[in-house]
Amino acid sequence: MSNIEKTRTTVDIYGQQYIILGTEAQNHVQHVASLVDKKMREIGSRNPLLDVNKLAVLTAVNAVNDYIKMKDQLERMQAELKKEKD
Repeated sequence: MSNIEKTRTTVDIYGQQYIILGTEAQNHVQHVASLVDKKMREIGSRNPLLDVNKLAVLTAVNAVNDYIKMKDQLERMQAELKKEKD
């Protein structure tokens, strides 16, 4: 059993309320939810005929794409830094 205390945070994403249970601070969870909401609204405004499920999948694809780009950039920067140290 884990002794880590979990916190419930209620967030609003694209007009729906969700209860997020986790170990992150509530303000962090709310910030993440607001970014998801913003991205969904951005994509939805450009594609008004998308249903919410497709909109959610496109939002997830966009988020993972951004994550992979940043991860690759970080790895390149770490490799450059290592090269400079050697």
